[in-house]
Amino acid sequence: MKKRSVSHSMGAFYALWATQSLSALGSAMTGYALIVWSYTQEGSALKTALLTICSYAPYVVLSLFAGALSDRWDKKRTMLLCDSFAAATTAAVFLLLYSGHLALWHIYLVNLLSGVMNTLQQPASEVAVSVLVPPGQYQRVGGLRAFSNSLVTMLSPVLATALYGWGGLGAVILFDLGTFAAAFLTLALFIRIPPVPRTDAPEPVLAAARAGLRYLWNHRGVLDLMLFLAAINLTYAMYQTALPAMLLSRTGGGEGALALVNACCGAANLMGSVAVSLLPRPRSRVRVICNCLLLAMSTENLFLALGRGPEIWCLGAVIAWLGIPVMNANIEALLRSTIPVELQGRVYAARNTLQFFTIPLGSLLSGALIDRVLEPFMARQGGTGVLAALFGTGKGSGAALLFLALAALGVVTCLVFRRDRHIWALED
Repeated sequence: MKKRSVSHSMGAFYALWATQSLSALGSAMTGYALIVWSYTQEGSALKTALLTICSYAPYVVLSLFAGALSDRWDKKRTMLLCDSFAAATTAAVFLLLYSGHLALWHIYLVNLLSGVMNTLQQPASEVAVSVLVPPGQYQRVGGLRAFSNSLVTMLSPVLATALYGWGGLGAVILFDLGTFAAAFLTLALFIRIPPVPRTDAPEPVLAAARAGLRYLWNHRGVLDLMLFLAAINLTYAMYQTALPAMLLSRTGGGEGALALVNACCGAANLMGSVAVSLLPRPRSRVRVICNCLLLAMSTENLFLALGRGPEIWCLGAVIAWLGIPVMNANIEALLRSTIPVELQGRVYAARNTLQFFTIPLGSLLSGALIDRVLEPFMARQGGTGVLAALFGTGKGSGAALLFLALAALGVVTCLVFRRDRHIWALED
């Protein structure tokens, strides 16, 4: 078999990475604009949280089968077809908006369908990176992907807010469709993704799905790492739901404050991504992962709970998100170097089910707690007392109270899993 040229493989990866990152920016801008549109229309954290629930529910339900199918299908065709269908649903939102018939349930349906496509596309995309990139470049590639994710996180709220203010939701959607076209044409015309070599006949879909679960069951370190990240994702999903509910409601907040805090998260991600791209391999990847998450959990949620203006909220965002790209790059390097490439599609799909099932659960729980429990509770406290002094008064104070609970939950989660010997055994 001919050896892959490192420069040629990396060139294909760079083209794929750049255009897919541009498309991800457009998608993130649309997602952000839809959250603002939804909360402006309804003023409900729970109804807005359903947007996230509809996007992530397919990961939980379909990921096991998606990974098995992804290992059987051509990776390039899978990516092209899934991206095209997701773009078609976005175009449908645009048409409904300009016909004056767009309703919140339309967006729920669109997010659900897009989530199905993302569920099928994501394992294929992960394996495509593995076959395009030489193993010695995995940490570097992890840093580059973290860098682009950081740019998306930093730029999407700012650009979406600017476009939303200038041309409304429709302008944001048109930008999203334009970035999709650029990514689609580049992948279709200029990138060849090598097939994954197989030494055995393709398994039936159910058997292949069981193979992904069986790998996790037999590799306790990988399984426990996934469960750790699932517990972190529960806190993260609750944070994501509470953030617009608090910042869009509080004095000193609004759309500009929400965009600024999200942009600071992205800027911190960007700095962390540059750092991880330049840093050598750490002596202990597991220690880096645990420490980065502990820092993130113990700072931003606390700053959001007790802060009273954008300066404090942004400071917490910068401190917390600075280490997230470092964490992600080390997780990616651990998994790619541990899981055989011919099993990665199935294992990554099983990972999606285990790691992401807590996101719709956390979004639903957070929205219900804010709307049904915490906001009414804080409203009954009046303008005096310890709780009013700590978390303020009026709409948004219930979400602030939730952030304090999330800080405690995140720290406890990190400390518990830090003692897991199976995760530490991955260092071997």
